[in-house]
Formats: sequence, structure tokens, C-alpha cells
Amino acid sequence: MSAGGMRVRWMGWIAGLAGLFFAGVLGIFWFCFGSRRWRRRERPERIPGGAQYAPYRQKLLGMIRALAAVPCEEIEIRARDGVRLAARYYHVADGAPLEIEFHGYRGSAVRDFSAGNALARSQGRNVLLVDQRAHGRSGGWTISLGVRERYDCLDWVAEAVRRFGPDVRILLTGVSMGAATVLMASGLDLPDNVVGIVADCPFSSPEAIVRKLCREYRLPEAVMLPLIRLGARLFGRFRLDGASSVEAVRRSRVPVLLIHGEDDRFVPCEMSREIAANAPDAELLIVPGAGHALSCMVDAPRYSRAVEEFVGRVFGDARKG
Repeated sequence: MSAGGMRVRWMGWIAGLAGLFFAGVLGIFWFCFGSRRWRRRERPERIPGGAQYAPYRQKLLGMIRALAAVPCEEIEIRARDGVRLAARYYHVADGAPLEIEFHGYRGSAVRDFSAGNALARSQGRNVLLVDQRAHGRSGGWTISLGVRERYDCLDWVAEAVRRFGPDVRILLTGVSMGAATVLMASGLDLPDNVVGIVADCPFSSPEAIVRKLCREYRLPEAVMLPLIRLGARLFGRFRLDGASSVEAVRRSRVPVLLIHGEDDRFVPCEMSREIAANAPDAELLIVPGAGHALSCMVDAPRYSRAVEEFVGRVFGDARKG
């Protein structure tokens, strides 16, 4: 074979290997950050499996159905990058404070806030229940673990001020990735309308939770983490280390209530402790025996009391200001 032929052959091998490598990176990216809407229509009644959720399954299903039956107004906006974002608005009273709620990773707004939405309305707050990008009725196909979603939070706050007036008082709440989203948004230029944040089982940063999952599934972190980072940059156009709940709360002056189940096997309770240790104004409620996002089910009275007392404090402080 001539030298030219050998060169062409080697170039073909190199191109083939490069193609396989980037196909693998794309697969890893889609596994970690891709929307799952293509698989099935949204099913808000889908409860995670596992022994921790089994005792609460029927109660959760009842709350999901109850929330689905509550009249609401469907709202849409455009994110700053052009993605269509959707939410449901529940009106309680004219002039009431507004709670904006953000659900978790590959979750459902109606499921993740079946308890929290009812609690907010019972305590006299209007509610804006958001479908995060790449979920539900919102557009987009990439889940960035809060890196982009934090800007969506800013856009929803701006829409709330536009819609309800410059004096509206806003509470941001989130569960799991939604909790990380609102905490990361606290490090941005939030208006003074946002007087408090309730974060239920947040992770300390996207990279920290990815590292934890690599260890949990016994994947070689030294190999997988660079590939996950590369996929996020190439195909998602975001940096895995582009945002952090811990770094955001250090810059923020918005009071925070952190709630975490002590038996959370997905997002370690230590992550909320780390966030609380770095926030200038933070309260931390640890619920013994509660799994991921189950604190409100395991000890509903303590959960609702903590939220009510925190909201009373921050709204009272806002009135004094």
C-alpha cells in the first residue's frame, strides 16, 4: 500500500474513533441532561419507586389529584434565550403575597408541589407553579441542573412584578433541583420584591451532585466527570461548574429557610448544612427519618409550622422595611 493510501486509512480510523468518542459523549450528555418528554406524555401521578415512598403513595396520589382539580390560569413567557416557559397561576386573594414554585429534576410541578401548593394557598399566598424548562408544557430539551434555570427564575420574578405590580412581595420556593435553582438565583440581581426563599432538599452545586452520583453508581469519577463536563459544554452549552448554591447564598442577602430529610438518599442532608453555614441569614430544619422530598409527608405539622413562622418573619421584615 502506498504512503498516501496508508495516510487515508489512518485518517479514516482516526475519524471513526473520533466519531465514536463524540457519540459516546452525546449519549452521556443525553442520559444526564436530556428531557424525557419524548418517552411519554407528562404523568404527574407518577410516584418514585422505593421503600421510602411506598407508605405515602396513596396520600401523594390523593394530593396530586386534588391539586389537578384546583382552577388555575395558564401563563406563558419567553426566557431570555427564547425558550418558551409555562406556569399555572392559582389566585387566592387580590394583593396577597405571591409564592413562585420550582419543581425538581425530571419531576412534575403538580406532583412535587402537591403538598406545598396547598400549604401556600392555605396560608394566604397566591401561587405561580412553574414547569421548568425541558419539563411539562415548557420548551427546551436540556436540563442544566439550575445553571440556566436560575435565569428563568429571574424572568418569572420579572413577569410577576409586571403582572401584579411593583409592590408585590414574592417568596421563592423549590424542591430538589428546584430548590437549587432558587438558591442559585439568589446570587443574581433579584429585585427587592423577593423577600425570602424556602429550599427543600437542595444540592450544593450541580458538580457536587454529579460527583455524588458517580460514586453511588460506582462509576470512575476521574473518567466520567470530564466526559459529563464536556457533554454539558458541547451539547448543552453550559458549564457544570457554572453555578453553585453555596457560592450564591454567600453573595445574597435574601433570608433562606432550608428543609432537608435526614434520611435523604439522593441529595445528602450535609449539602443543606453546607449551604446554611455559608448563608448570612439561614434557618435549617432537619426532619428525622425523611427521605428525598418527603419531609412534608413525614412531619407535616412541623414542616408547615416552620414555613409559616419563616414567612411571617420575612414578610413582617419586608413591611418594616
